[in-house]
Amino acid sequence: MILGAIEAGGTKFVCGIGNENGDIIEKISFPTTTPEETLKLVTDYFKDKQIEALGVGSFGPIDLNTENSTYGFITSTPKKHWKNVNLLGELKKHIDVPMAFDTDVNAAALGELEWGAAKGLDSCIYMTVGTGIGVGAVAEGKLIHGMLHPEMGHILVKRHENDTYKGNCPFHGDCLEGMASGPAIENRWGQKGVVLSANPQVWELEAYYLAQALVNYILVLSPKKLILGGGVMQQKQLFPIIIENVVTLLNGYIQHENLLVNIDNYIVPPELGDNAGLCGALALAKNMISKLS
Repeated sequence: MILGAIEAGGTKFVCGIGNENGDIIEKISFPTTTPEETLKLVTDYFKDKQIEALGVGSFGPIDLNTENSTYGFITSTPKKHWKNVNLLGELKKHIDVPMAFDTDVNAAALGELEWGAAKGLDSCIYMTVGTGIGVGAVAEGKLIHGMLHPEMGHILVKRHENDTYKGNCPFHGDCLEGMASGPAIENRWGQKGVVLSANPQVWELEAYYLAQALVNYILVLSPKKLILGGGVMQQKQLFPIIIENVVTLLNGYIQHENLLVNIDNYIVPPELGDNAGLCGALALAKNMISKLS
């Protein structure tokens, strides 16, 4: 089975060809510029690939309701030029195969469930912490949708008592993304996170906000695995500090071995690494073929 995959990100589009086992045969990436420029590069790439289905995991917010006239659109994104773009419709003009469409983080969660850190489980959370913060979720083997789709990167968090930074989310100011994304780190400290590795204050504060989010996800969705990826999470010193904060905030309320004795294997990096999103798009395509057969 030859499947196509697109991880449509706000910074770059990653396109690839793979199979039903999650093996990536080839991949290529293009900078996310205007929709016209970017999507021409994408559709040209797939022109002669002979794929059987295409999975698309996109930055959002996006419309996932197939009954809406705006199904397949990127909607209220702050990304310049991309607001109200009919992403799926433009792809369908040029690529005549069945297509599955979801958020990039939902796709990554599905990929990790199929072939990665959550393999063998029926639920997980995938959080990416980078230019923004996005969170995808699988529960009882199904991707979570609803009125729209999860926007757990924009939940409200308690401000640290020593933090005077106002937050940089254009919609909510000091929500999780506004306080803990890569740009929030840079704006607060005046330098990018990659050059602040040796400053413990930076990562103590970052862990404080991310741990609050994870505690909320644990309490609301009770996932069987929490997977944390993205550029900011390349700072490996974050994991133990986040875990320590999660334990403190839960304060013994959830009595489960995942939290009491096995937490280092419960809050983990993505096993698929940088390919989580692309593998997730392959999983979307694979599931589409299954639905049609």
